[in-house]
Amino acid sequence: MKWIKKIFSSDYGMLGVLVILCVFFSWITLEEQQPEGEEAAEKLDQLIKGTFDQPGRVLIAGRKTDSGEAFTFHLNELLLGAGWEVIGVVQGGPPELGRGLRSSLEPNKSLDLVACEQSFVKLAVLQNFLNAQSQISKLKVMSPQPFHWPNFLKTSNLLNVANQIAVIAILAIGMTLVIITAGIDLSVGSLIAISAVLATWIIREWFGGDEATVAGMVTACGLAILACSALGLFSGSMIAFFGVPPFVATLGMMMIGSGLAYMLSGGLSVYQLPDSFESLGRGDDIAGIPNAVILMIFLYFLAHIIMGRTTVGRYIYAVGGNPEAARLSGVPVKKILLWVYSGCGALAGLGGVIMASQFKSGDPKYGLMYELYVIAAVVVGGTSLSGGRGKVFGTLIGAFIIAVIQNGMNLTGVQSYTQKVVLGLVLLLAVLVDMLKKRGWKLSL
Repeated sequence: MKWIKKIFSSDYGMLGVLVILCVFFSWITLEEQQPEGEEAAEKLDQLIKGTFDQPGRVLIAGRKTDSGEAFTFHLNELLLGAGWEVIGVVQGGPPELGRGLRSSLEPNKSLDLVACEQSFVKLAVLQNFLNAQSQISKLKVMSPQPFHWPNFLKTSNLLNVANQIAVIAILAIGMTLVIITAGIDLSVGSLIAISAVLATWIIREWFGGDEATVAGMVTACGLAILACSALGLFSGSMIAFFGVPPFVATLGMMMIGSGLAYMLSGGLSVYQLPDSFESLGRGDDIAGIPNAVILMIFLYFLAHIIMGRTTVGRYIYAVGGNPEAARLSGVPVKKILLWVYSGCGALAGLGGVIMASQFKSGDPKYGLMYELYVIAAVVVGGTSLSGGRGKVFGTLIGAFIIAVIQNGMNLTGVQSYTQKVVLGLVLLLAVLVDMLKKRGWKLSL
């Protein structure tokens, strides 16, 4: 028990939980996989070289998909380079394969090999062709050998997990700072909506809609983020100068933000946007990693430096630990609260811009219930709700814990309402751990 307490007492104790979850979902999603694309072509090329002593005549077949086209194109290059006579490349389904097989037969010549993707091997058209043609009894049908790998650990799935959690994780940076000051911000979901609607509305009304330039889109997004920062500043002012409880102040801003989003959009989506607007939310310009994920990583490193290496970061911890003692020590408590809530609003605005880019539209329904997921990520990541303690990278771990649980349950077919129960239990468990840490791991009587 002592080592368990030691792990959970550390700032990054939930990292072990994340690793355990990844191992668990990798184990239960282990399945037979079929190689695709260029990887499949290279595996099949090696198999062909080990089977045939000398090259012959080959028909290549693949699906009419991006991976199928990559497979046939690359395999064609490899086999031609090895001296094979490629008599045809089929892309499609059974009809195309049938036509390719019939056209492959020439007088006094035989077909030695059909090199195809796994999905073609058991097609009836291929089996009927083999049974009907006695002169091709030596014909071999070969496809890439399958292998076992977890669906959870597929590169596409991992990138999908990171991309889906990017908005929540970015918002969680601001929420972490707010909760460290012993506050809360319930308005971030509504600020997502108003940011998405405002940015797309400005692009449509001021910068030509789907003919907008990059400069116009950047300006619109900047104005939307600035507006959300101003709304966050207003919430912070109510808290800092008038003593309004953070729960009440941000609850009011949540309703104000949602109402403004509906008023501006008329309750409808704003979608007259250029295709290039999708680059932030859907683009993957660097090594196939989504741009939103790269931005998320950059912001976390920046927040880590601010909280760990700057005076502002120390002030934030001081305000959360004991605001009166911080004030007597010369900490500008009111300014820190204004800065924290304004920054949280700006990050919510950035999240709205990313979401608008992902869906290529602005909608007043964006961000619904996001404040709960964001708070859950912060609490699961180890930030204390009573303030004064927390790490931004712990929040990132918490965000990924939630994302991994959701993704794993989706892969295993768990129903959506059951997922809510599980996530609720995870949140309650995280709060329980936080309370036990504060009491020295002793239960109160």
